[in-house]
Amino acid sequence: MLFPQLYVPGQQNLYFNKTVFVKCMLQGIYSSLILFFIPYGAMYNTMRSDGKAIADYQSFALMAQTCLLIVVSVQIGLDTSYWTVVNQFFIWGSLSVYFAITFTMYSDGMYLIFTASFPFIGTARNTLSQPNVWLAIFLSITLCVLPVVGFRFLKAQLKPTPSDKIKEAKKRPPPPSPKRRLRRTSTRRSGYAFSHQHGFGALIMSGRNMRPKSPFATTGTFSPNSDKHKHKGL
Repeated sequence: MLFPQLYVPGQQNLYFNKTVFVKCMLQGIYSSLILFFIPYGAMYNTMRSDGKAIADYQSFALMAQTCLLIVVSVQIGLDTSYWTVVNQFFIWGSLSVYFAITFTMYSDGMYLIFTASFPFIGTARNTLSQPNVWLAIFLSITLCVLPVVGFRFLKAQLKPTPSDKIKEAKKRPPPPSPKRRLRRTSTRRSGYAFSHQHGFGALIMSGRNMRPKSPFATTGTFSPNSDKHKHKGL
């Protein structure tokens, strides 16, 4: 109700149209190329610190899916405007659950229980314990997220949306209210105020005070003694 202009982009399909779909498709292709070739280049003809080979299909798949999940989690974090306990639990909790499941699937216990289903024993701890693997993961995250952050920053500065304008307006401090001088009111009343009250002018101009009183005014009948009393008074 306070910001009705926020509904205009949705009514005009500015957030879901052919142009937005093409942009999302191009971003997906770019991210797919990064998430494939960066881990591939990091795994190609690579040796571990103990001299053993690490360039195998399962290690490459583990590294690629780790990069993918972290990039998606960081992207969701960038798209989140209001953080709550539920958001924190599902975003960062999903990463914790992923690593817990990954290390469990490639553990010795799962191999002993389900030998045919989990033959790649020790792949997770051998791959994720290498510094060059984490360097490649960090590089993949940076190359996938940095263009998105840069594009959104330039768009907010050059062509802000109604939401960006409202967020920027809320960040600004409110202008200081002008100071008003308090006028002291006196409780004393001057004679000028009384001179403007209703006086006896209306009564004088009406002539009611000049009319003689009728002897019938009080009793409604004529009393002969009334004139006697007047003469005695005179």
